[in-house]
Amino acid sequence: MPTRIPNAKSPDHASFSALANRFDTVRATTEALAAPLSSEDVSLQSMPDASPTKWHLAHTSWFFETFILEHLEPAFKPFDPTFRVLFNSYYNAVGDKHPRGERGMISRPNLAEVLGYRRDVTARIKALLPAVETADLKFLALMWLGCHHEEQHQELILTDLKHLLSKNPLKPAYQTLWPLTTIHGRKSRWVSYRGGVISIGLDIDQVAPGFAFDNESPRHQVFIEPFELASYPVTHGDFAAFIADHGYARPELWLSMGWDWVQTNQIAAPLYWEQRDGQWHTFTLHGVVPIDAHTPICHVNYFEADAFARWASTQSHLKGARLPREAEWEHAAVHAEIEGNFLESRALHPLALRDEKHSLHPAQLFGDVWEWTQSAYLPYPRYRAVEGAVGEYNGKFMCNQFVLRGGSCATPRQHVRPTYRNFFPPEARWQFSGLRLARDAE
Repeated sequence: MPTRIPNAKSPDHASFSALANRFDTVRATTEALAAPLSSEDVSLQSMPDASPTKWHLAHTSWFFETFILEHLEPAFKPFDPTFRVLFNSYYNAVGDKHPRGERGMISRPNLAEVLGYRRDVTARIKALLPAVETADLKFLALMWLGCHHEEQHQELILTDLKHLLSKNPLKPAYQTLWPLTTIHGRKSRWVSYRGGVISIGLDIDQVAPGFAFDNESPRHQVFIEPFELASYPVTHGDFAAFIADHGYARPELWLSMGWDWVQTNQIAAPLYWEQRDGQWHTFTLHGVVPIDAHTPICHVNYFEADAFARWASTQSHLKGARLPREAEWEHAAVHAEIEGNFLESRALHPLALRDEKHSLHPAQLFGDVWEWTQSAYLPYPRYRAVEGAVGEYNGKFMCNQFVLRGGSCATPRQHVRPTYRNFFPPEARWQFSGLRLARDAE
């Protein structure tokens, strides 16, 4: 549930208009992402953690139908009663769910029927908008949540599709824009920050333009020691050096659970990496390409990020390196411009930095890759989940997960902000997840 909506105490026409435009853009963007895919592409599921594109198309419509239309539409009638179970994700308060690992078995409804469902829900939401423009704050809050929820699924469409296409022996491309940029190396350095009491998060009563999920609140104070943050994310080249130094074969670098994961799964490189003629290549949404040493590393999980940081701390120029804490990351990012390589760039792959104008501050804090922190995903002090089914959105996952910050090359630009808390279990690596080093200041 969002903690804020624009002008929350008295929604005006401008904020309502922004919401209506955002809804139109979000719905069109999701369908544009699916447009290049065949009916076979959208129906397959490559692993239990991923979902078919067709399921994402339906579930994001299910969300608007279940949490908005069902409660606010006069004489509500579901598009298809069976969809309530088929496209429920994890909302136990709503009712039964189709097993997550069997979403690829849903051959019916077909793609045309799912797109018809989307058109129906979109039209009914738009018909409902004028009647509640200035009357229902709960409706407006749910609408903002629905838009941001669908933007999360836009990123999932791409990450799940990438995993799916990587399993095809033909290694097909989703799009072919390679090479993306002219790339130059950048030497990372440390940016220093004072310690002390700082405030992070957002206040539920704060009246300001924008949106936030409930897990970003309430705003509260934390104490941080003086620290330093690397000016750039860890790169593919950095990680190749870790591999060359037998990083995946050295148990002293790994958490116990991480070492068990490496051994059990015989892991020797990040997801999608493979050796061809003695050179590392990686699978991208553009097909298989040689790794570029200067682009931020992606598709590493928490275990790999932590092991890399431990290895880096043994290097003379990176002595003391570790993963940042989420309060440190937010403290560094709060004054940074939210700009970078997002979904809108269409690169769909992390890029090397081309602009040095932020040389006094850490660069690429937003976009390119989600950055692992060493912080467990836990509730902030005084956090309370909202009542009802939408209260299941974030709060019930605050266990056995770690926080990532900053967004990725598959995240919509308007979806991110310094306080945004993404989270995944430590073994997950099919997202565009990377890392940035930190260390305690001397």
